[in-house]
Amino acid sequence: MKNYAVDKIRNVAFLGHGGSGKTTLTEALLFTTKVTSRMGKVDDGNTVSDYDKEEINRKFSIGTSLIPIEWHDHKYNFLDTPGYFDFVGETLSALRVAGGAVILVDAASGIEVGTEKAWNFTEKRNMPKIIFINKMDKDNVNYVKLIKDLKDSFGKKIAPFCIPIGEGPEFKGFVNVVDQVGRVFNGTLCEDAPIPSDMEQRVRPIRDMLIEAVAESDEEMMMKFFEGETFSNEEIHEGLRKGVIAGEIVPVIVGSVEKRIGIHTLMDMIFDYFPTPKELNEGVYKGMHPDSEEEIQRTVDEKEPFSAFVFKTIVDPFVGKISLFKVYSGVAKKDMEVLNANKDEKERIASLFLLRGKEQLEVEKVIAGDIGATAKLQYTETGDTLCDREKPIKYVGINMPKPALFMAIEPKSKGDEEKIHASLHRLTEEDPSFSLERNKETRQTLLGGQGTMQVQVITSKLKNLFGVEVNLEDPKVAYRETIKGVATVQGKHKKQSGGAGQYGDIHVKFEPSNEPFVFEEKIFGGSVPRQYIPAVEKGLIESLEHGVLAGCPVVNLKATLLDGSYHAVDSSEMAFKLAAHIAFKKGMEQAQAVLLEPIAHVEIYIPDEYMGDIMGDMNRRRGRILGMEPNETGYQKVIAEAPQSEMFAYATDLRSMTQARGWFSMRVERYEEVPMQIALKIIDQVKKDNEK
Repeated sequence: MKNYAVDKIRNVAFLGHGGSGKTTLTEALLFTTKVTSRMGKVDDGNTVSDYDKEEINRKFSIGTSLIPIEWHDHKYNFLDTPGYFDFVGETLSALRVAGGAVILVDAASGIEVGTEKAWNFTEKRNMPKIIFINKMDKDNVNYVKLIKDLKDSFGKKIAPFCIPIGEGPEFKGFVNVVDQVGRVFNGTLCEDAPIPSDMEQRVRPIRDMLIEAVAESDEEMMMKFFEGETFSNEEIHEGLRKGVIAGEIVPVIVGSVEKRIGIHTLMDMIFDYFPTPKELNEGVYKGMHPDSEEEIQRTVDEKEPFSAFVFKTIVDPFVGKISLFKVYSGVAKKDMEVLNANKDEKERIASLFLLRGKEQLEVEKVIAGDIGATAKLQYTETGDTLCDREKPIKYVGINMPKPALFMAIEPKSKGDEEKIHASLHRLTEEDPSFSLERNKETRQTLLGGQGTMQVQVITSKLKNLFGVEVNLEDPKVAYRETIKGVATVQGKHKKQSGGAGQYGDIHVKFEPSNEPFVFEEKIFGGSVPRQYIPAVEKGLIESLEHGVLAGCPVVNLKATLLDGSYHAVDSSEMAFKLAAHIAFKKGMEQAQAVLLEPIAHVEIYIPDEYMGDIMGDMNRRRGRILGMEPNETGYQKVIAEAPQSEMFAYATDLRSMTQARGWFSMRVERYEEVPMQIALKIIDQVKKDNEK
């Protein structure tokens, strides 16, 4: 594939609800541009973009695929993103390098959760977009209602650029309102056709509305409009282009991807209305110097120092690590030595290619504004900046969502622990939206993801790619113990069985504390020699690891050494340490030991209509609502607290309650006493687990 000038490149993300036709659209584009000789099907597992074994088996996209296409001496880098919400990290990575988005809508299903999410993603980034109403040939399609629903949901910027000729099984094409031409499917492909006479009355008011939008794009155009002058086609296109790039106009077009109706129009509109890489951000990318953190910037220009952003990593057990990057400035060339500004390490771009699905297209260089790939970079991960070693710059990384669902993971075969960690580390390079952490208290390895499906895919990849089988289970809760009362007890260790004996005797006062552990001594008259006092403290600190109720760590305890006795011959540090263990156990029992559980601070974002369900559900989880406030997305932010033990499956439950519209963040805030009835059950269960 040849290199294209920056003004002939368009980087476009395909977004939409699962099943809206994003992958099928890439197949239609590849077939239309004669890259492939036949259209693949998701159900048959033979599409170019869904090439991963997991995608083929599950019949939906898991990762973003890059599909570069040449057409009419222009280059399009299409990014086919997953519609499944668990893989939102892939969508965010694609949007980071895209200049525009096509949001696909299933004509029969209408606006779905994935449509709303895609709209919000692009609105947040002020990204130009086109809405493509797909599957117009399905039953129960009502175009007028669809347009009304789009306007009700997304506002007056929705602008129909096409009107369908027929609906449902009668759908055979559409009228392009802007260019005033019909496109009719002849059974094989779409051909230009005159506007049907019975549709002229529908076309005129919509075209007049678009002409008004053109007039509003420029003062000169506004004057021309009021003076009754006619706009040329070039002026109309230019005015609409300004509106689309500014985010003031969102064109809506119709078609059937499976029959390739609307494909040419979509390609034309992407080129006509979406910005070139140089027009994005006024052609400037801001970053910082990796050492001084001083703000610097690069222009999208081949003559500028090289800089690129790595937005995706693919882990292939055979090929190695593949890094996909967008060149922000300068030119990437083969055998080029660059700096990884995030890791402060040198990297060598040994190979340079374009990816089309899994196919590698070798190239000599990748210029500013274009997207390329290289293999076997040693230090580079998703979100890193590659740049000129003499003129370094570091761009802001990708803000990935925090994991919402945690599962404990352990190998089916003993001895595979290290292999699991190494394999999962490689997979986090591919998908940074999941995490791996070790809980020291429960001694479990926790896998954190966006939802059940992502966790299932990760475990499946562990088995198929790395040969490691694992078990998943709910995480254990890191309970703790403390005391509510005050007790003064004696701890006496005495042993005499021939030879040297053992003797240690102490009196200790135990009471609650705001600190994790406080030790004091108030010994008078040398009843416990000074050299044995550190042994008493050490014995108490060792005892804190296992409380008397369920063997959980003990916190918020103050121990004061008051008195004791010793034997001139038999006393030793070990004897006083053992005496401290005895005193600790007695003190915990007499000072009203209680079980503590972690309480999570939860922030939930939901549409208003789900407020009642969320509040009722939180009460059932022993939670409490602390407050509510509107969010900038138009959602309500609900602030709550709930026991961590009740929140492990919340990611799945919230998705079910809100039809996947809601999301949340959570952190452990503090520990609180567990109600007695629940504590008894927990203590019994923890003891059983410890016996295993």
